[in-house]
Amino acid sequence: MFIHNKKLQYTVRVSEPNPVLGTFMLEQFGGPDGELAAAMRYFTQGLAEDDPGRKDMLLDIATEELSHLEIIGSIVAMLNKGAKGKMSEGTMSEAELYMDIAKSASTPTQQIVYGGGPSLTNSAGVPFSGAYVDSRGEPTVDLRSNIAAEARAKIVYERLINVTDDPGIKDALTFLMTREVAHQKSFEKALYSIENNFPSGKLPGHPDYSSLYVNTSQGEGDLEGPWNSGAEWERVDDIVSAIPLDGGDGTASVHGLSSREKKDLKATAVRTISDPTRNPTTGTDLGAGPGAGRTKDVTEEA
Repeated sequence: MFIHNKKLQYTVRVSEPNPVLGTFMLEQFGGPDGELAAAMRYFTQGLAEDDPGRKDMLLDIATEELSHLEIIGSIVAMLNKGAKGKMSEGTMSEAELYMDIAKSASTPTQQIVYGGGPSLTNSAGVPFSGAYVDSRGEPTVDLRSNIAAEARAKIVYERLINVTDDPGIKDALTFLMTREVAHQKSFEKALYSIENNFPSGKLPGHPDYSSLYVNTSQGEGDLEGPWNSGAEWERVDDIVSAIPLDGGDGTASVHGLSSREKKDLKATAVRTISDPTRNPTTGTDLGAGPGAGRTKDVTEEA
């Protein structure tokens, strides 16, 4: 159960309306790294969590993310106040109103459909999707995903701060950006309070491959570092000689086919076999023009 407090978690002071900036701000309202996605991500994890400490933390942060959604939504609404009045009252002529919206470069849908209010979309008008919520129900997976999500959100807030000179908006966005840092710290602590948190899950990796580094991108720019070299790694540079890594013949096969299935497969292969000795005339030959490349000489054939 929720009880709404009418006071924002942080005061929003917008110097002047700016529908373009309002459209940018929607990225953190209904975008993949926005506050709604974060709230839904942590709520779904918290509801499924059996560990009392993690459950409490996830529900605390999920609820706070809703308060951040409220802050961003309030910023969007304030930035669109001028446009909202113009659209609602029609005090400008049709041409003036059209030009005013067009020159603002804001999404017309934002003004016409939502009346300047925050829409559950990103900055390009793409609707919010539940696909943004990537919970897996395994704490060592979800906590890592949460850490990455908070890091991504911080970067988006940095970029939004850089596109405005409005001191009040910068102040509110700095608060929101900083809370991403605090949440990341909480998730990091929760992750590392789990003993043996890597690799994720219960099943161990195969010892023959868990420390293998395969250098598949070779040439100028090849570098070595702790991510691919040293005592922790068995490095493979001669890829052709090393594969298949399992020591088999490197082919794909299936066993257990019935005699009927084998017969059908053989009939299909015979029916669809290609004849490498034939060079049939095709539509590309008949219709070849400039830029077609090398094609069959149809005139000689005629």
